[in-house]
Amino acid sequence: MKITDMKLYHVPPRYLYLKIETDEGVCGWGEPLVEGRAGTLEGAVNEWRGYFIGKNPLLIEEHWQTMYRGAFYRGGPVLMSTIAGIDQALWDIKGKFHNMPVYEMLGGPVKNRVKVYRGIGGSNAERLANDAVLAKKQGYKLIKTGAGALYDADIGNHYIDSVSRVNLIVERIGAIRDAIGFEIDLGVDFHGQLHKPMAKVLARELDQFKLSFIEEPVLPENNEALREVAKYTSCPIATGERMYSRWDFKKLLSDGYVDIVQPDLSHAGGISECRRIGAMAEAYDVAIAPHCPLGAIALASCVQMDAATPNAVFQEQIVWVHDGSKENPGLAPLKDPGVFGFKDGYLGLPKAPGLGIEIDEALVEEVSKTPHNWKNPMLRTYDGSPIEW
Repeated sequence: MKITDMKLYHVPPRYLYLKIETDEGVCGWGEPLVEGRAGTLEGAVNEWRGYFIGKNPLLIEEHWQTMYRGAFYRGGPVLMSTIAGIDQALWDIKGKFHNMPVYEMLGGPVKNRVKVYRGIGGSNAERLANDAVLAKKQGYKLIKTGAGALYDADIGNHYIDSVSRVNLIVERIGAIRDAIGFEIDLGVDFHGQLHKPMAKVLARELDQFKLSFIEEPVLPENNEALREVAKYTSCPIATGERMYSRWDFKKLLSDGYVDIVQPDLSHAGGISECRRIGAMAEAYDVAIAPHCPLGAIALASCVQMDAATPNAVFQEQIVWVHDGSKENPGLAPLKDPGVFGFKDGYLGLPKAPGLGIEIDEALVEEVSKTPHNWKNPMLRTYDGSPIEW
């Protein structure tokens, strides 16, 4: 079997889909993307066409090592996201060729379902609480907030913030906890917006709400600050969505201040590399919860890896898996939007071969005729300083 073509599709609102075709009619799908840089990734994937056309798609590790080792300037979001999307598509092909789900080729499942959560939002305490109650009704057992509670550009997140700012965040998280009680779990995503001084303060103040995790309390460039943050909370600390290879995670794990690593299977080298990162984390008694604010292909890749990974604890998603209908934009590119089998806060393990999903290629081709140009917002705090999104 040989690769004959590599096709890319811009899928709204911000996704990039890759289809790898073979001379035996078996094709695989991947999702290579740096959010807001779809054009960049399209060019980066196409740079590999000359290498892949005519190659055997089943030699996944050979191709992974060639792409990584063949880059003198290696690592980083663009190269590793390129590798990631191609890697996902190759695993999809291999599973279909052998007529089995990817998780079977990773050693078989170690669980029979995957816990999943969704993010909640709102511009004030009442709206956040209402969305939390809705998520509970939808069946989620774990929710996460961040945007509504923490990212008000008009208030800002500065190196040192006011007591009133801290109290506002505490009020909002408290409103969520009051609305849902302790029947379902709650995580808070700082999104790297905080600096060490305020991360310590908020970690301490939010500890009262018995959070399941706090995510990215500082930027990954400042991971050494986790040593200080960890002193102020009993809550598990999660990070890693902006780390791109096992080598990025080495010091984080050896330092011992992280409890959950969150590599992104569309950014950190795909199924192959994130599987290795998960095994590294297990050796340090650390959990893995893959980052996935992307589309259905990325989520399907995560579920395959989660199923075969003993320390995978829960899975992020933004495609609203509870609504398995064709009207759901996140799932519309799938022929069967209900394929993930959401029930009682969990996803069932797919039985179909490869990634376990079928893409509605006619729809994907149609929407890709008008490429999206999604960009993340650029925010500034109250004194005009640029701040993290």
